[in-house]
Amino acid sequence: MKFEQADAPVSHGASGPAIAVPAPAAVPHLRSPQLPSLRMRISERRLFLFIIDAFLLNLVLWLAAVLFADFPLSLDAILAYSKWFITLTVVWYVCAQFFDCYSLPRASSMGASVKSVTMAVIAAMVIYMLIPFLTPALGSRGMIFYLIAFSVGSVVMWRVVYAKVFAQPWFQQRALLVGAGLAGRALALAIHAAPTGDSNPYRGTGYQIVGFVDDDTTLRGQVVEGAPVLGDHQALVNLARTLKVDEIILAITHRHVIEDDLFNELLRCRELGYRVVTMASVYERLTGRVPIDHVGRDLEMVVPMDDNAGERAYQLFKRLMDFVIALLGVSLTLLLCIPIGLINARTSPGPLFYKQRRVGQGGKTIEVYKFRSMRPDAEKGTGAVWARKHDDRITPAGRFIRRFRLDEFPQFINVLKGEMSLIGPRPERPEFVNALALILPFYRARHAVKPGITGWAQINYGYGNSNEDSHIKLEYDLYYVKHASPLVDIKIILQTVPTMFLGKGL
Repeated sequence: MKFEQADAPVSHGASGPAIAVPAPAAVPHLRSPQLPSLRMRISERRLFLFIIDAFLLNLVLWLAAVLFADFPLSLDAILAYSKWFITLTVVWYVCAQFFDCYSLPRASSMGASVKSVTMAVIAAMVIYMLIPFLTPALGSRGMIFYLIAFSVGSVVMWRVVYAKVFAQPWFQQRALLVGAGLAGRALALAIHAAPTGDSNPYRGTGYQIVGFVDDDTTLRGQVVEGAPVLGDHQALVNLARTLKVDEIILAITHRHVIEDDLFNELLRCRELGYRVVTMASVYERLTGRVPIDHVGRDLEMVVPMDDNAGERAYQLFKRLMDFVIALLGVSLTLLLCIPIGLINARTSPGPLFYKQRRVGQGGKTIEVYKFRSMRPDAEKGTGAVWARKHDDRITPAGRFIRRFRLDEFPQFINVLKGEMSLIGPRPERPEFVNALALILPFYRARHAVKPGITGWAQINYGYGNSNEDSHIKLEYDLYYVKHASPLVDIKIILQTVPTMFLGKGL
């Protein structure tokens, strides 16, 4: 019996050298080390980081007030001036999101973590000191120096400890994957993803794969993406006990066709207290993407279906935010018209603006406005083609305005008209939509929401001009469609600014 016909067996050459894996009960080295452990989930890690960060910053603020402002050493005083500490916590959260301080791979890489939190703490303290009424009076240079220096020092030291200690195996979730086919391998690759130059393949993810379970006898004893195939479904409960796993991950694309024996073993594992989750849910938590190739035809894994009481309030809030920011955006667009018009006139005479047909919400075709960044005859003789790096159709001025996304500013007009939102999947051209919908599962589901000037894909993925890039960006777009909320929108807005200045995304 095999788990699913779609997941082709892994060949010996692709899977690595064959190894002999005796029954789990007879292999002492497969048992987890008997060490003190705090196996932290992904959400717990992020919350843990935030709580310690905020605690240290508020502790430094309290000590500064005691040393420099004769702040009373009492709980009543802290409660009376709680606005100081609440304001600092909010400012820190905003700056931490701006510098992406709660990316687990980043937090687990000492160099990247120290760099991001240093910039975030300095920014937070500078902003905090400029807020009147809600912050203490900083009457001395000594207090200002103390706040910045000790805030940076304490948070950086804590993040070094986290990267050195809390990313180690005894703090990681031990996972047993059911299914060593395409879905299982895709998840293993996501778990193996690590910061550049990091020798620990599991660092940052919070997961340690202890092995696979698969009924395909040709895989038995093989190593698949760094983890051994240990047995079939009959050994599932015994393996979970022997290896002391925290989570059993069902990595089978077409879950509705799994056989009764496997289904009953999974129920038994859940009865015994083991967490049983799907590959898609873990993949989403790790990558911020929906694994469209591994969810079958399960619409619930791609689009939201909950009866959410706050959905209408969220949509109203989002439209109000779109309208206010679009008014500011149109004002900035008018200011940009003069310098961009003059530069374009000197380097590539032609119209200042251009309109392009794109696909909006519900599959409706809209006219999107942009500052022209290519030659007027850019697609003459070629038709619609993707823009690419070092595209010779882009004008000298266009390279600058595209790098910093200035060409997108006229789209605030589309936002005012209600055709677009500030945040959402980027609208694509009809010619590309028709082609991509044929090869990418669920592609048209991205049209369930209004397209945006910026989006989840734009802050998470770089330049793309191929079907493979579109595949990855679609996974990001569908994650946003599924998880859109005010907090996600705020995070996207905060991270769009550095994305623009660094010239990432498209």
